Parts: sequence; structure tokens; C-alpha cells
Amino acid sequence: MKPNNLKKAITRVLIGAPIGLAISTVITIIISLFRNDGLYHAVVPELVNDLGTEMNAVLVQALLSMLYGAAYAGASVIWELEWSLLRQTLTHLCICSLATFPTAYFMRWMEHSVKGAGIYFGIFFAIYLIIWLSMYSKMKRRVAIINRKVEQIK
Repeated sequence: MKPNNLKKAITRVLIGAPIGLAISTVITIIISLFRNDGLYHAVVPELVNDLGTEMNAVLVQALLSMLYGAAYAGASVIWELEWSLLRQTLTHLCICSLATFPTAYFMRWMEHSVKGAGIYFGIFFAIYLIIWLSMYSKMKRRVAIINRKVEQIK
């Protein structure tokens, strides 16, 4: 990776970490609101059981949320490299999968079984595909607009 791209990746990692923590916190607030029992549910009960105390669970979840945000933010640099779209997509997908699956498994955001892993990956890939297709469509429209403007200039 070129030094400029490495600098971008490091900058994005440092920005992505607190964003990951913020998103995680917002998600726990939304989940708590939907449970509608008047309590704030910072972590899943199974994680508290695994780590012994709620505080341990919250600290580990905060750390992993920061790592998760950092991985996604750093991986965004891949879209700026002069690689084929296939290589960019597969590399980005691998990095995001490697950041997401262990986090989801450890944090008990998914059932610990083959079925749970299958459901998790199905949902993950469906969401990834929807986001990828929407971004691809958006970029394709931008290119068409630029091409029309270039044709008008000629």
C-alpha cells in the first residue's frame, strides 16, 4: 500500500473507533427502548454470564465496538485503490467478515451453533449485498452524469 493510502487508512481507523463505540451505544439504547421495561440493557445477559460482571461485559463490548468501527473505517480505503471492482469487493468483504463474525460470536449477538452461524452469515451477506448494490448503482449514475457532461462539452 502506498504511504498516502496507509496514512488515510490510519486516519480512518482512528476516526472509526469512536464511531463504532457511538453506534454500539445507540443500538443498546434502541434495544432498551424496544424492550420497554424501563431498564437500560447495555449488553446481552449471556455476555455478563461469560465475563462474570456487567462491568466486564460493558468494557469488552466497548473495546470490540471500537475495533469493529476501526476495521470498517480502515477498510474503506480499499475502494480508493486502483484495483478491479472484483478485487476491491472481495478484499473489503473479507476484512469486514473477519471483523464482524468473531465480534458477533464473542459478544453473543448470534446463537453459538452451526444454525446460528448460518443465519448470521445469511443476514450479513444479504445486508452487504444490498449496501454494495446501492453504492454500485449510485456510482453508475454518477458516471453516466459525468459522461453526459463530457459529451456536451465536445
